[in-house]
Amino acid sequence: MIVTRTPFRIPLGGGGTDLPAYYRQHEGFLVTAAINRYVYITVNPRFEPSIRVSYSKTEIVDHPEELAHPIVRECLKMLGLDSHLEIVSIADLPANTGMGSSSSFTVGLLHALHAFKREHPSPQELAEEAFHVEVERVGEPIGKQDQYAAAFGGVIVMAIDRDGGVSARPLAVHEHTIEAFESAISLYYTGIQRAAREVLADQSAKVAVSESEATEAMHGIKQIGRHVAEALEAGDLDRFGELLHEHWETKKRVSTKMTNPEIDAWYELARSHGATGGKVMGAGGGGFFMFCTPNGHKPELRSALAREGLRELRYAIDSEGSKVLVNI
Repeated sequence: MIVTRTPFRIPLGGGGTDLPAYYRQHEGFLVTAAINRYVYITVNPRFEPSIRVSYSKTEIVDHPEELAHPIVRECLKMLGLDSHLEIVSIADLPANTGMGSSSSFTVGLLHALHAFKREHPSPQELAEEAFHVEVERVGEPIGKQDQYAAAFGGVIVMAIDRDGGVSARPLAVHEHTIEAFESAISLYYTGIQRAAREVLADQSAKVAVSESEATEAMHGIKQIGRHVAEALEAGDLDRFGELLHEHWETKKRVSTKMTNPEIDAWYELARSHGATGGKVMGAGGGGFFMFCTPNGHKPELRSALAREGLRELRYAIDSEGSKVLVNI
């Protein structure tokens, strides 16, 4: 039996420059962090020759090609596993909430299947395989950030060249800054679940045809990502909060699907109760909000958002990335 644990992630700056439509023309740069909310994947030998996959529903099939779950199907086909398998997934957070759940699932599943085959891929190999499955085999219009955050863990910087090559390294952040970050940065669930596909497809389409406003906005987001790295390395969370606000205002110029009047109202409410900046996680349109309150106003912010029905998610930074917990 194999059990893997793979973290979800929170994007900190430069998000969207990891989309192929952007980095193939302009190169990408972003900062992202893994948190201690996880997806767990169990892979176990099955006595019967069939394949049983259990997630939000259960499938029992004779061959991988018959699976309705596209990621499980393509992972099994890619790794040459076609029978006598039972796969079960459990997650701490729901899907479609902007926390990179699909890529965390894919990285965790690939990690478990490789361990089942007694193989030990590196975090970079896991991330690239997951990207290959999600984008090139399944056809999701996503980027490379989520897979790398899930595979590596910690707070990382990613530079992406025009060929899609990724240089990923841990950000040089002091332990005290991590503690201050966890204290100042809070996450709130809006209750809105949405698939990232529509927002990301719209964003990629505008950048691919070099629509001037969308492309210029993405250039600005990449520059903000560089400033975010500098602010965090300097331990300057006041500056980080300002950059979050700048990022959110710039991000809304890329696609009209990233926000709505309800989200805008929550954002303004948070700003009026001590948040220096914030943004919706992932593609936008719902899911989790991240806010920065490095000024002692977090209780005030928490009370205001609770009255609106937003639920706070307590978290810490995960430093391990995807990990095999059980191998017996």
